[in-house]
Amino acid sequence: MRKYTSLVLISAALLSCKKETQTITKVDPVTGKTITVEVPVTESDSTENVVNEVAVAPAISNNNGVYVQTFKLEKGKTYPLITYQKDVQTVTSPDGKSQSGTNETTDEMSFTVNDFVNGVYDISINLVGKKNSQSANGKSVAIDSKAAEPKDEQLKMMWKMNKALAGNKLNLKMDENGKVISISGFEPIYTKVNAALTSSVKDAATRTQFLNSVKSSFNEKVLREQFSKNLILLPAKGVKVGDKWTQTENATPDGKVKITTNYTLKSVGNGVVVVAVAGGIPAKTDKKTQEGITRTLNSQLTQNGTITLDQNTGWIKNQNISVKTVQAETLSDGKETQTMKSVSNSSVMVNPAGK
Repeated sequence: MRKYTSLVLISAALLSCKKETQTITKVDPVTGKTITVEVPVTESDSTENVVNEVAVAPAISNNNGVYVQTFKLEKGKTYPLITYQKDVQTVTSPDGKSQSGTNETTDEMSFTVNDFVNGVYDISINLVGKKNSQSANGKSVAIDSKAAEPKDEQLKMMWKMNKALAGNKLNLKMDENGKVISISGFEPIYTKVNAALTSSVKDAATRTQFLNSVKSSFNEKVLREQFSKNLILLPAKGVKVGDKWTQTENATPDGKVKITTNYTLKSVGNGVVVVAVAGGIPAKTDKKTQEGITRTLNSQLTQNGTITLDQNTGWIKNQNISVKTVQAETLSDGKETQTMKSVSNSSVMVNPAGK
């Protein structure tokens, strides 16, 4: 009897040491590649549990080395979109003397995901704040919607307008590929801006002019273009590491001058997608003679930098692009020549650290 009991205990021990395994397919969230692994199976395992073991493919997925951008945003989570631009302009007069001025602008927004139904995101765009500052000749002024109203009468109206814009929400409908379906909620904000103008500008015609200016720069069309430019980066057909693509847009309202941006998928790894940016406006010379005076205008714009995306969500993590514009205007009557030169160095950032 004891011998039989011992055999039973040994058999039970052997069975407990030999755990069953089964093969499942997973998608590596870092590389996007499909891998096959074996996982242990316990009595409590069910089909649902096994399915949950399968990692969800990242938003920027890898299909045989080709990366395609989509968005996989989490319901209830908020994603930042802070844009910051700093321009430093130096003007050199014909006598060689130079003057410099600096202008900084920060627009702070965030996107809260309310729901995701039938492939469409319902998102609240939170208009958090806006800040402008300028400095030149040793003097500085700043308008910050998060700060107190400035004492300078000339700055108060701009502050009130920014204050009326901040703290509001818009509603965005966007599909998982980043296509904007609609942006709504502008009219209540226009009403608040108009009320802010009424307290500062007594002339109705002038108020209307200012309000129309706000509407022309803050509307569905403008925001659609802004979001498309800042959020959707990779071509719809997908790209491989090392691939390049180009986008061209008008640099002047008449479309005669265009700016070209060249992109290169630099790397994908550790959940981060890095895209290099270069291009600009090639050197251009315009020369005209009128009443014996020849005017020659030389100009050029160059840009370079990087943009990083979160591979798992598709959202932009950071952008840091440097833009340099050089313009020289020369006037000559055949005897004397004078040249005025302007150099502008700009930093264009999205979600910059510390902002």
